[in-house]
Amino acid sequence: MPDEVQTVEIIKDIFRQGKECFVPRYKPESNHMDMVKLASYEEIASLPVTSWNIQQPTEKDTREEALSVAEGLDLILMPGLGFDKTGNRLGRGKGFYDAYLIRCMQHPKGKPYTIALAFKEQVCESVPVSENDVKVDEVLTGENEHQH
Repeated sequence: MPDEVQTVEIIKDIFRQGKECFVPRYKPESNHMDMVKLASYEEIASLPVTSWNIQQPTEKDTREEALSVAEGLDLILMPGLGFDKTGNRLGRGKGFYDAYLIRCMQHPKGKPYTIALAFKEQVCESVPVSENDVKVDEVLTGENEHQH
């Protein structure tokens, strides 16, 4: 989203290092999200845009889903509107990432490490949470401040 930390350079670096990269594919009518494999950084430009203005593969585009393989995921970069110093995250209200992290916990590999990429202005003393919210392991701001 335009108001979130942009990840273009991170994605380029993932491919430069020969690692695998998975991107979210949302089902807008639910809170279901999968993490599907990208073949290359260049592929992003050809992905269709959703009604939320997010580039993602279509449902008809068959791709490897991260939880369908034994390796699972090592790391998820978490978006959000706000974060606090204890790892609580305020999302956009649909619960896509929280539901996905719960699915990760059921995978043999377990929950991946989670880093929230945030602008320093997004870090507050506290954000509202519910029992379904999953904390992030680390909040990283543009000023190289590690919190949590």
